[in-house]
Amino acid sequence: MLVAILVAGGACAAPRAVVPSPSALEHAGAVAGFDFERDTPAFPNQVRARNPEASDLYANYCFVLARGVRQFFRAARFDPLAPRVADADYRALVERVRAVSPWGPPLPPGERVVVPGYAGLRDFTAAHEAVVKAGLGGRFWTLVHWTNWRVTMPVTGGHQEAVAAEIVGELEHDRLVQLLVTNWPKPELNHTVVAYAWRAHAGGVDLGVWDPNDPGGPGTITFDRTARRFHATRLHDTEPGTIRVFRMSYSRWL
Repeated sequence: MLVAILVAGGACAAPRAVVPSPSALEHAGAVAGFDFERDTPAFPNQVRARNPEASDLYANYCFVLARGVRQFFRAARFDPLAPRVADADYRALVERVRAVSPWGPPLPPGERVVVPGYAGLRDFTAAHEAVVKAGLGGRFWTLVHWTNWRVTMPVTGGHQEAVAAEIVGELEHDRLVQLLVTNWPKPELNHTVVAYAWRAHAGGVDLGVWDPNDPGGPGTITFDRTARRFHATRLHDTEPGTIRVFRMSYSRWL
């Protein structure tokens, strides 16, 4: 009974009616103010299985990076005209951003951490990759987070429909949505992405996502209205197919 409650509990807060109906064809939206080319890191999370001989990979940091993208979008303000500062100062600014919870709406300009000398996260991380990585912190707690067990559990179509409803509802309120995506037990996809846009169509809803493994361009996850399942339509290094999707880091405990 406890397992059943936990499996259902991750995605049932929003009504299913939030998922756009077939009558809302081609209805689309995106998080206001979010620019993929400006507001995502220049460097990727690396995949250890694709680099077996490398010893210094920035691997298994996908959850750290995804949380960081949301924290910067919510809590930072870039000022390209302000004088640049030393690496130690930039690291302190990153740590201040990291201390802000990723959930909730963006903070007003006067409450944000100001990052001087750069127009956005992409420019900043291209110039200060090592500093940003150090400031975002380690990966240990993301690897052992108590909600990670969900990748091993089956889910119902109703559960996935409720998750889709929550995602669309959050995006409509201009909140980035971090997703845990998996096709376990296939040892290919136990990963996280950040949804920032959506488009309704006859078959369901396409979600535009930023993938920490692929900073070059957007990916796509599709919710199939008929099957009530998600599909990896276009995810980096992942075969298209059915996946399970859960929300992540949307409260203190989940």
